Amino acid sequence: MNPITRRNLILGGGAAAAGVGGLDAADRLAKRYGLIPPDGSGVYGPGETLTYACQRLLTRNTPAREFSRSMISKNPFANAVAPPNDAFRKLQAGGFRDWRLVVDGTVAHPMSFSLVDLKGLGLHSQITEVACEEGWSYIAEWIGTPLSGVLREAGVLPQTQYVVYSSTEEGMWESIDMQDASDPHTLLAMGMNDGNLPVGFGGPLRLRLPRQLGYKSVKYVNHITATDDIKKFGKGLGSVSPEYGYAWYAGM
Repeated sequence: MNPITRRNLILGGGAAAAGVGGLDAADRLAKRYGLIPPDGSGVYGPGETLTYACQRLLTRNTPAREFSRSMISKNPFANAVAPPNDAFRKLQAGGFRDWRLVVDGTVAHPMSFSLVDLKGLGLHSQITEVACEEGWSYIAEWIGTPLSGVLREAGVLPQTQYVVYSSTEEGMWESIDMQDASDPHTLLAMGMNDGNLPVGFGGPLRLRLPRQLGYKSVKYVNHITATDDIKKFGKGLGSVSPEYGYAWYAGM
């Protein structure tokens, strides 16, 4: 397989601009280099494929944008929801001492992490933006441990292609590919603006993915599954988002 080049993808994108035939050409190019998103079929498939492939090339080895502390939003918009269920409220009442993050799937050592365990892996912070598909955004400091470190502890296996993460909120789950899972900016956030992560913002744990739109940064994450076959989850589109008309890959 020849390495993908900027020129090849730009040519494919230029062809896409020419119409349906161009989209087909771009689709064939992405298939050649294995850059097909889980929702890359159907009427909108070629467009989703082109978006994913272009962003994968153009943002390769480019870090997420970080901001200065002076730019932290004074009144961030939580888009808050009520605590998901009675079991969550019970954990919250106990200060989340009994809360656990389960990690399983294509890993050598399925594990369960408490918040103390996660903090023991080393805390990182980043000042990044949450941008919602509805048009609002805010900047905050996020404190947590990189997802890559948790996967390393569990011994993620070489055949793994995606990481699925699900929430205490019923039916809420997303997935990312291994490039995003390995990115140091992909954070399991436990803190925000020098304090614990408030429940309204997804506490005790949410995934922060600053290179994609806000709906990929799922709140109340409590289960992570590494997999070599994303089609066996949900309707096989990579996450719950495409089932409701959103793109699986929401890069920005």
